[in-house]
Amino acid sequence: MTVPFYVSPEQLMKDRADFARKGIARGRSVAVVQYADGVVFVAENPSKALHKISEIYDRIGFAAVGRYNEFENLRIAGVRLADMRGYSYDRRDVTVRGLANAYAQTLGTIFSSGGEKPYEVELFVAEVGESAEADHIYRLMYDGSVADIRGFGVIGGQSEKVEEYLTSHYSEGLDLNATVKLAVEALGRDAEPARSVPAGDLEVAILDRSRVQARKFKRLSTDAVAQALGD
Repeated sequence: MTVPFYVSPEQLMKDRADFARKGIARGRSVAVVQYADGVVFVAENPSKALHKISEIYDRIGFAAVGRYNEFENLRIAGVRLADMRGYSYDRRDVTVRGLANAYAQTLGTIFSSGGEKPYEVELFVAEVGESAEADHIYRLMYDGSVADIRGFGVIGGQSEKVEEYLTSHYSEGLDLNATVKLAVEALGRDAEPARSVPAGDLEVAILDRSRVQARKFKRLSTDAVAQALGD
């Protein structure tokens, strides 16, 4: 009888984490930044059909990097969860914290299971509040770990370089155009020398607390992004 090949739990988890990180790093980064009236999501994504940034519920937005089919499944599950909770109870009971907890449990279970490969995804889920202090942004990793973000955050690609630029140049209370320009400049710092990302290759959306509608999510057109960049 053959002896089963043994791998220590520590080595198994390390291998699964390395596998997920490599898949996530192949794509371009996504940045989320707070501005005076809410939260802006900026992604380098020339596709007009396959979105990295989407709406989940009235005040909640979603952004992801990695394998499209995997994070699209998570997005759909999040929309269904939010709709069901809002219908069964009250729309005010749908919160980004509850959504982040559900995503964390799902990603953590998949990562720890030996029966399937880990998801090659990282996520942002954000909720805009009545004031900047009431905004909530959560970053979720492939292993289900959750981080509470204040000010800005970056996932995917060369996120360390992009985040380093934001750390040096970000300040609270920026208007929308200045925030979009800063985020796009940061995304271009993922290479040496720094590159310029054209407006047509960008996907930008906001959660705008100043909108009178219950739905605070809005996509920015290419023309609006170009105007913000000064093109």
